Amino acid sequence: MWLKLCFLLLYFLVLFVLARVFEAVVWYETGFFATQLVDPVALSFRKLRTILECRGLGHSGLPEKKDVRELVEKSGDLMEGELYSALKEEEASESVSSTNFSGEMHFYELVEDTKDGIWLVQVIANDRSPLVGKVHWEKMVKKVSRFGIRTGTFNCSSDPRYCRRRGWLKSTLIMSVPQTSTSKGKVMLKEYNGRKIEVEHIFKWITAHAASRIKTIYNSEHLREEWNRSDQYRVKIYLFASLDQPPAFFSALSVKFTGRVEFIFVNVENWDNKSYMAEIGIYKTPSYILRTPEGIYRYGSNAGEFISLRAMDSFLRSLQPEVNDLFVLSLVLVNLMAWMDLFITQGATIKRFVVLISTLGTYNSLLIISWLPVLGFLQLPYLDSFYEYSLKLFRYSNTTTLASWVRADWMFYSSHPALFLSTYLGHGLLIDYFEKKRRRNNNNDEVNANNLEWLSSLWDWYTSYLFHPIASFQHFPFDSDWDEDPDLFLERLAFPDLWLHPLIPTDYIKNLPMWRFKCLGIHSDEEMLETLQDSESDSDSENREVFNSEKDISEEDEPNTFHRPRAGEPHCRADSCSCASTCCHKEPCERKARSYGSYSTTDEPDWSAWPPEMLHCTECVVCLENFERGCLLMGLPCGHVFHQNCIVMWLAGGRHCCPVCRWASYKKKQPFTQPQPLSNDAPS
Repeated sequence: MWLKLCFLLLYFLVLFVLARVFEAVVWYETGFFATQLVDPVALSFRKLRTILECRGLGHSGLPEKKDVRELVEKSGDLMEGELYSALKEEEASESVSSTNFSGEMHFYELVEDTKDGIWLVQVIANDRSPLVGKVHWEKMVKKVSRFGIRTGTFNCSSDPRYCRRRGWLKSTLIMSVPQTSTSKGKVMLKEYNGRKIEVEHIFKWITAHAASRIKTIYNSEHLREEWNRSDQYRVKIYLFASLDQPPAFFSALSVKFTGRVEFIFVNVENWDNKSYMAEIGIYKTPSYILRTPEGIYRYGSNAGEFISLRAMDSFLRSLQPEVNDLFVLSLVLVNLMAWMDLFITQGATIKRFVVLISTLGTYNSLLIISWLPVLGFLQLPYLDSFYEYSLKLFRYSNTTTLASWVRADWMFYSSHPALFLSTYLGHGLLIDYFEKKRRRNNNNDEVNANNLEWLSSLWDWYTSYLFHPIASFQHFPFDSDWDEDPDLFLERLAFPDLWLHPLIPTDYIKNLPMWRFKCLGIHSDEEMLETLQDSESDSDSENREVFNSEKDISEEDEPNTFHRPRAGEPHCRADSCSCASTCCHKEPCERKARSYGSYSTTDEPDWSAWPPEMLHCTECVVCLENFERGCLLMGLPCGHVFHQNCIVMWLAGGRHCCPVCRWASYKKKQPFTQPQPLSNDAPS
């Protein structure tokens, strides 16, 4: 999990750097940045109208370019990034979907029970034509959808009783707006009574009703009183402008952030005395001022802070988030992290997708389970101070320059989903390449496994787990290869009594400690090397013949499984160690006397090379042969030691216990500590 989190953070860093590269390329080609201001005088009439439509200001009665330009200047500063986004949105020919209500309950659920949005519904009476034609309605839907206003059509033929009860006897337009300024308040339905059935007139009617919810200030005394007043709202945003009514995006945001942020419109068109504005730090209009308990912040001073619905919505969400916003953010991050498993997992393609589905289910389940106590924790009444401190931290961190860059990058990549997905895919392919290269260097065979082999191993694992209790002292990997007979299932059906016998996987053998037997002595290096090579070749050949599942125990992994001798200690040079010490200090072994007789003082075993939990002995009780210098040894959890080849053959034959004490070879045992030898027992 931590590896996926590191890869995800690295991906976000790549996106951040890539966005800066794009900005540099645009600056090199055009000579301006996205935050650079645009002079409206230099824009064409079409571009000026596009800006007004995106901001939600009516321009039907302004035929001259000069009047349109002045309206743009009165509504706020224009940046290159906002102009680019507005033109791109106008060129997009995507059709916006509109809801068709099936009846009263459907209408109530979506319109009357939704208290944080605006709805525009066209009601078509029985045997009547719609008030707005199809072409004009499509234009209307596209125009209002820019400001988060949802649209729908209610045909009275589907529920005539509800239409009669509501009084909808003729085709009309219904607008749904929250009635109060509190979150989840009542909703009021307004009916359009205008004579002109045109898109611009209907839009003016919508914006006028939405703007009526915003508190409007017309003089400096009222501003002084409002500025110094403290109420339930911790965050307030002021618009100082010379407009008849606030832009539509400002009104739409006031509905969306009902109960969280208070929107106030200050109309300074007919003000003679603006001295109080200078006292509070407002020196120019139009200005969007955010007032918080921590101070005043001028919106539009950092990157990505455009005069548009989308930009201000992301800005306010970062300052005053809801619990649902945090949940959606965590859901996106968790799923992005889970999809990294598709590239980290190596092997068969089917295996990758099986692991991916498993990871997605696990991560999303854990996320939902983790959020349940958090939601209950936030409902406690005495945590108001904790909630306020958390919001204060959000406000401090999200008004920085770095946070503005992150918001600008989020808006850029969310408007270009193909670029976001391609960069994520490229990042994943790089992870897959380096992970595959790393595992090949480690001689991991799962990289070359095909789909059929993996499905076969998966079926073996499933049948073994289904019909037999698995006993082991380790967690078996999901992708391990099982060296079992493919006819195992049929054999178990033929012998019902064997169903109660535990089927023990042999994967644990790879984790048993291994080391080489060494003695203290002085001999030539050539003889040492020759004997080591002979013993290694004998061990490898016998391993391949006896137990194929142990193929991944290589000579390179041996130093990690045992303790090396201390530096400076001499190695045994004799052809064989004729020493015969006592087998163990913990308990006598019930074997032949020659196995644990007294040892010769000429060649003493190098016990420092043995793992501390292993019992000291010089003979393998399986083959009844003495340990020779350089031979490969293997120890069991009980502490008894044998030739590696001998004990592997013993365990692979189904006898999963120690040949000496019968302790289970797959079960941990309390480690045995060798007693400290007395000073007079030191070898001479």
